[in-house]
Amino acid sequence: MARVILFNKPFGVLSQFTDKGNADTPRATLSDFINVPGVYPAGRLDRDSEGLLVLTDDGRLQARIASPKFKRPKSYLVQVEGNPSQDQLEALRKGVTLKDGPTRPAHCNQIEAPDLWPRDPPVRFRKTVPDAWLKLTITEGRNRQVRRMCAHVGLPCLRLVRWSVGDWTLDGIAQGKWRDA
Repeated sequence: MARVILFNKPFGVLSQFTDKGNADTPRATLSDFINVPGVYPAGRLDRDSEGLLVLTDDGRLQARIASPKFKRPKSYLVQVEGNPSQDQLEALRKGVTLKDGPTRPAHCNQIEAPDLWPRDPPVRFRKTVPDAWLKLTITEGRNRQVRRMCAHVGLPCLRLVRWSVGDWTLDGIAQGKWRDA
């Protein structure tokens, strides 16, 4: 049976076990948190994003989780700059056209600020610029897709936390910790 690990990736951690490109200033990697041989990330989560990263020792399962053709939903909690209008939310719900083509429609709602761990470093705060939180669910996974979708509709992303992949969630997993699924 396949082993599946759910990891709450902190901000600034690479979604890989080694840092091949930066010998002068080593960056945090998965090996700083997970000492389990034979597991690999199923998909990626950018260094400046936080939240759920699924790892497995099963290559076929890894491909099914990461591949957009299986349309596995991924939900994100997104702190954006500005107050979202209904038009902006509706554009995300319908899908937007990015440089690499149109996105699939997303489930998108404005939510109250979630009770999350503090980010290190903290998100910049500006008295004169409001911010808001969205819950956005997509079924593809292009490079920096959620950030690009939000920016496309005029809502720059301040903080991005992946909350779930399919039925797996971060519920009960502290930042920097992992558990078996």
